[in-house]
Amino acid sequence: MVQKLAATAERVYVDGEKALEARFQEAVEALRARGIRMTPQRHAILAYMLKTRSHPTADEIYKALSPGFPSMSVATVYNNLKLFKEVGLVRELTFGDQASRFDGQLHDHYHVVCVVCGRIEDVEYPPDGRLPVALLRQEVLRQTGFRPLEHRFEVYGICSDCQKAGRSPERPAPAADASADEKPRRPAAIVPAAEETGA
Repeated sequence: MVQKLAATAERVYVDGEKALEARFQEAVEALRARGIRMTPQRHAILAYMLKTRSHPTADEIYKALSPGFPSMSVATVYNNLKLFKEVGLVRELTFGDQASRFDGQLHDHYHVVCVVCGRIEDVEYPPDGRLPVALLRQEVLRQTGFRPLEHRFEVYGICSDCQKAGRSPERPAPAADASADEKPRRPAAIVPAAEETGA
């Protein structure tokens, strides 16, 4: 079922709303197959995750949906996201001790992360959507003996909005709310591009 969902997720890029609706119905079927009923809140959270490209935190989803669901709590959102993760409907992205972010796009893709504002965007590489993941997994197994289950790749930099505004890691934008403090940070082990090239 999860492989079917991932295949449908890939079609979303091509077929738009029609594929999104099909993916939503497959997700509902996956939940029902596990005996999980669709509450109105669960329905809204699932629809939000399948439509968004913003990699939101549970708090951001709560803020977006709470006007329509006054009795919903952040805990309700978070518990549903954990459930969706267990079923294979979303991926959880963790960045050190920062708040988890969630990705409803299940096909293989990479992420770019702004070190100033925390914005995360998907990168389709290569552009035709065919990642050399199978080759990578074979090479990891050959070199290390590890059987890869999944992998994650992020590129850290400064987004176009922060560049235009003259913001940098040394001069970030003023925090508008508490969620602005929860932006992903570049792990210390990542070597900046200038050091990689010897520049």
